[in-house]
Amino acid sequence: MNNKRYLARTAGLFKFVWLIAIGFCLGGAALAANNEHPCAAISEARQLDYWLGEWTMGNGVDKSMSHVSLSLDKCVFVEHWENGKGHLAEKVFAYSQEDKNWYGMFTDNEGRVHVFLNGKVSTETAEFHGPSRGPKGEPVLNRLRVIRVSTDKLEEIWEKSTDNGSTWTTAYRAQYSRVNP
Repeated sequence: MNNKRYLARTAGLFKFVWLIAIGFCLGGAALAANNEHPCAAISEARQLDYWLGEWTMGNGVDKSMSHVSLSLDKCVFVEHWENGKGHLAEKVFAYSQEDKNWYGMFTDNEGRVHVFLNGKVSTETAEFHGPSRGPKGEPVLNRLRVIRVSTDKLEEIWEKSTDNGSTWTTAYRAQYSRVNP
């Protein structure tokens, strides 16, 4: 598939998943129509609040930056990440009041898209799972974890499994430090 068609397909998938995430979040809005921010009152939807803020990652020389904020009346967590060398990525996560599940998506400016179809979040750990394909078209299961180490420190670990979760290989690991704690 040529690069333009791939990027168009990726953008279309991103829009589709984004609309699904919005729909899941707003599904509960009718129940809380008198509440200006319905998701703010849902305790499960607030469990990822520890990730909000400005973060740095890296070894002091090459630092990546991350900004995590809320969108859509506090229903969607959005991370904007950049490595300072032109690589940009975004992650979006939202809690569905309807099926009591977290959903998410990762996309970057290099054409990668990963959808997380189920997640579990507590006030200390978030874990998301979703399928993708490897370089030879083989099925791959992705597991992304965001772990609260302390108020101002997080660890993010992205792992992949080619045997349906029996074994995992770390694809990415980052230590987050809060900017101006």
